[in-house]
Amino acid sequence: MIDAIERIMKHDVAGDPISGLRWTRRTRSRIARQLTKSGIPIGTTTVGVLLKKMDFSLRVNRKKLCSGNQTPEKRRIRNRQFGNIRRTREQFAQQGDPVVSVDTKKKELVGNFKNSGSTWEHEPRPVHDHDFPSDATGKGIPRGLYDVRRNTGYVCVGTSHDTAEFAVDSITSWWQNSGKFEYENAKNLLILADSGGSNAANSKMWKYYLQTRLCNPHKLSVTVCHYPTGASKWNPIEHRLFGRISKNWEGVPLQTLETMLKYIRTTVTETGLKVKALLNRKEYATKQKLTKDQAKELNIQHHTNLPKWNYTIKPKNAK
Repeated sequence: MIDAIERIMKHDVAGDPISGLRWTRRTRSRIARQLTKSGIPIGTTTVGVLLKKMDFSLRVNRKKLCSGNQTPEKRRIRNRQFGNIRRTREQFAQQGDPVVSVDTKKKELVGNFKNSGSTWEHEPRPVHDHDFPSDATGKGIPRGLYDVRRNTGYVCVGTSHDTAEFAVDSITSWWQNSGKFEYENAKNLLILADSGGSNAANSKMWKYYLQTRLCNPHKLSVTVCHYPTGASKWNPIEHRLFGRISKNWEGVPLQTLETMLKYIRTTVTETGLKVKALLNRKEYATKQKLTKDQAKELNIQHHTNLPKWNYTIKPKNAK
């Protein structure tokens, strides 16, 4: 029954990467009607009970948006992009090609610091009363990838900076160590990403490193679809991977990088989620700018539908 609900809502679920709670735009009655039509008679009350078991929660309105910020035109464009992402995901899935969701989790100070949540202990663990970076032995930057089709996660924990180069290196690491074996004949890859951060839609370095480190060496045609600004909670990685990791290590001080990696690797769910994790100690330079010679390397095709958020990068010598 839970699997059936998951299939119905797979494109309409958002979540909190810290608490792990999820929510959906679909109502209980609408879910019940769709299940009944598919041959599973069920009432709205039962749907509510199952949603609670699946870590969904009721949400109330919050006064957080500035008046006039979301114009009807912006909402229309936002909905167009959600529809485009849904269609593109289904197209790649039908072709048997990989669909991955990527993002960077909250940076974590490494040391004896308080971690939200609670654990069963004989006595509470003493931790620092303030989170001063000077008391930390370092920092961990979990750059994650969630394989939507296989329900698996891959996390590279960096110790330097969250840059476009680090973002692409993490995806390339997944492809070299897992992706090319799991999708042996794949020539196309779909990446779902936020519109900001190290994988920003307007980042030229993000596109350059995708071209030179992923597309060209591995002969992959990479399509990228960005979620609209302010819609990162709908990115699958947030609630299907990051929320689960946060729940797994809640209440545990991340005293070492090894502790962080251990709890990422041991993150599992009843639906079969498995996660791989590795450490990346490479130093990444910040404030990089695309040169004219580097710009000539790009073999990018912007889609006719919302080209700012949707584009395909092909290997340099591909037609």
